[in-house]
Amino acid sequence: MISSTIQQCVDEVILSRRSIRAFLPDALSEEDVLKILEVAQRAPSGSNTQPWKVYALMGDKLKQLSAAILEAHNHPSADQPHTEEYNYYPVTWVSPYLERRRKVGWDLYALLGLGRENKQGMHAQHGRNYAFFDAPVGLIFTIDRIMEQGSWLDYGMFLQNIMIAAKARGLDTCPQAAFTQYHKIISEKLHLPANEMLVCGMALGYADKSKIENTLVTERDDVQHFVTFVK
Repeated sequence: MISSTIQQCVDEVILSRRSIRAFLPDALSEEDVLKILEVAQRAPSGSNTQPWKVYALMGDKLKQLSAAILEAHNHPSADQPHTEEYNYYPVTWVSPYLERRRKVGWDLYALLGLGRENKQGMHAQHGRNYAFFDAPVGLIFTIDRIMEQGSWLDYGMFLQNIMIAAKARGLDTCPQAAFTQYHKIISEKLHLPANEMLVCGMALGYADKSKIENTLVTERDDVQHFVTFVK
């Protein structure tokens, strides 16, 4: 039997997890990262396939990858050839997903004082993704191309475990699908084998609590709206 104290701690960690978009430069050790990943790998996976592969970037290697991606992101002619290898979002948006997506975007930009007309400012803020929001650790996740949809579901549970294990240690994260557009650059810089496909990236480190963007708390729907009890 799990005690109520443990239950409360687990609930608190899950409820306090948020996507952080500004980090302190405070370094993490390889041991810190390995321990989080060691805990996270207890995520369930169909037939124990464990489809995840992780590249942990720190120091100069992280800066070099960020610089290469930002070079493309900030120059239209270089950016044009880069497209996602898979659709993270729907091709056609419908309600309520479109409204939710727009709201979180405009809520973030409003905190940063970026109006709809400030395209340059929004472009620069989006580009912060590729510096891992200045986090000391950037995680890149790949999956074997032979794996199917079930393994991607397993992968999501692994990613959630990383974020929760990090939060329990006083660290924060930001899962980042933004990297998928630049899979060619990432593959080249990390020397990925041809059988590996980019899933996403993730920033890991200590949140800079002085930054206003980190005050953003996204809304969640009422549980009664998405749960149906069948008796």
